[in-house]
Amino acid sequence: MIWKIFLFLLLAFVSIAGIGFPIVEKPSAWYEFPLIPGLEENAKIIFFHVPTAWLTVIAFFMSTIYSFKYLRKKNLDDDVKSYAAAQLGMIFCILATVTGAVWAKFAWGSYWSWDPRQTSIFALLLIYGAWFALRSSIESEEKRATLSSVYSMIAFVTVPFFIFVMPRIMSGLHPGSADDSNAGPVVDFKMNGNMQLIFFLSLIGFTILYFWMWNVGYRSILVREKLNKQLIRG
Repeated sequence: MIWKIFLFLLLAFVSIAGIGFPIVEKPSAWYEFPLIPGLEENAKIIFFHVPTAWLTVIAFFMSTIYSFKYLRKKNLDDDVKSYAAAQLGMIFCILATVTGAVWAKFAWGSYWSWDPRQTSIFALLLIYGAWFALRSSIESEEKRATLSSVYSMIAFVTVPFFIFVMPRIMSGLHPGSADDSNAGPVVDFKMNGNMQLIFFLSLIGFTILYFWMWNVGYRSILVREKLNKQLIRG
């Protein structure tokens, strides 16, 4: 219970600081963030956009790990854990897409411009959307778990490429692209100590939130499947 209170206070602080702390050209107070060329006020989105993108990778990676464990041991619990992680991966992938689109509207004048970063995350949504479609089309638990595990392991190969590689080797509008002279705060860390502290606290807070959500999601799926089996038998 104590850790939940801590998590609430941490995320509340990050949210207030990330939104409310001012950005000035020459910070002189502990609550002021530096002006980053090319980003200005839009730089505050990194406290929310980057963690959601980070958790997308973590969630899909966990889904792949448990998919591999299922193929080794054929334990359906591992398939459920993989499924719960993939569900959160999709949620955070959508959140990363939405927050990125909002940032793009203010930075580039349009919610969507098919920048390499936007294109790559859209491709991930399609790839894992197909994964959920595959699962929903198979009734047999063992067959569904096996095919889903194989697909998950193959799909994750594309995650590092679409998230880390493609947006950096291609020219684009997003900070950190191949032709970006400013590189952006996450690439070159053009942030002062206060801004870095809020940024890392945000990563920590959202990561803890993810693992809590994953544990709750995993257990809820087990309860739902148990109830469904009882209804079928009844």
